[in-house]
Amino acid sequence: MDGVDVAAVFDALPIPTAVLGPDGVFQLVNRAYEEVCGRSRTLLIGAKIYERFPGGPADQGARVLRASLERVVAEGRIDVMPLLRYDVESPRGVVEERYWSLMNAPVFGPDGTVTHIIHRGEEATAFVDQVRGVAATPTSRSSPFGLEARMQVIEADLYARTAELQADNLRLHSARERDTIELRLEMERHRNAVADTSHDLRGPITGLQLRLQAALEDPQADPHDILRAALLDAERLGDIVADLLELARLNAGAPATSEPVDLTETVRASLERRTRPEPKIDARLAEGVVVTGSPVRLMRVVDNLLSNAERHARSRIEVLVTTEDGHAVLEVCDDGPGIPEEDREAVFDRFFRRADARRADPSGTGLGLAICREIAHNHGGTLRVADCDGGARLVLRIPLTPTTPLDPEHPL
Repeated sequence: MDGVDVAAVFDALPIPTAVLGPDGVFQLVNRAYEEVCGRSRTLLIGAKIYERFPGGPADQGARVLRASLERVVAEGRIDVMPLLRYDVESPRGVVEERYWSLMNAPVFGPDGTVTHIIHRGEEATAFVDQVRGVAATPTSRSSPFGLEARMQVIEADLYARTAELQADNLRLHSARERDTIELRLEMERHRNAVADTSHDLRGPITGLQLRLQAALEDPQADPHDILRAALLDAERLGDIVADLLELARLNAGAPATSEPVDLTETVRASLERRTRPEPKIDARLAEGVVVTGSPVRLMRVVDNLLSNAERHARSRIEVLVTTEDGHAVLEVCDDGPGIPEEDREAVFDRFFRRADARRADPSGTGLGLAICREIAHNHGGTLRVADCDGGARLVLRIPLTPTTPLDPEHPL
């Protein structure tokens, strides 16, 4: 660009921006970055970012940032990070609680490898403090500001995640090694995921907006009724986000506690927590059916399968725990409308909900069975819809924990 001093333009950018090497070493920083971090470029350039900013004992900012930079280098794509606590030591030597909105973007060399990373960091500490300040005041219980602020954070994060999904679609479009038909199907799945996620999140967000608007326009409105309804919308959002995060952790192979788990006792504990008199639950549970895995995730599978059966059953549910061919087997059957053969795989897709499921539970996320199948696969097992004379029958199979013969000289 003739006549344009690129270095001066970079230095004058109002957004705090740094250029890092693939190893996270500072190459350049602009004035805004120096100001927000409280460090001169002399101290920064040549040092690794997560070593110059190690964070504090109460946050995991350095670890999360390092993982983001590694993803950018490995995958060659922009990584937009959610609101992150990342404490910074002040010039006085005091570690201060700080919050940031960070984005890392790759810069490619002639051979297509990542040679540099554009690191953008905008501080959000004042915003977080403002939200906390409103929440802490006695009048905040009747004020919609705290909920409105949280709603804005959720919408911003949704926008970032939707942009990432759209970027995935563009990369899929340029993937020449894929068959054209398969590529179109994959892109359609991504578009549907974006649309379904936006639709499911937009409902409670819109509810919050309407309630907040009503509160602003009608000073005589009962704040407790408004906040109670808004809380239900927020809980709905929380359920969707929690399910999405759990699926993301499962897809990424995030490690979980692995130990011997008595599947029979897990099922029994889930049944004991259910107090509804209908539908009636008949259980046949073999004793000592032990698998190796995460107690929390296996309990989630059991709870989800039983909850799914309760939504569709007319009057009866049957639960069976047994063993077969070296596997623990859990079967959950209900006498509801059943699952048509053409939908037996689709019910495990994210956000897939048949019409009867939406009528039975309008607030459901459509993620429960998808999570169950991912957990089953992560435990080396399977989850499928099996044939059933009436209603639906879901069958979970997980390898049994191998038994170790006792040493006669060293009995337990």
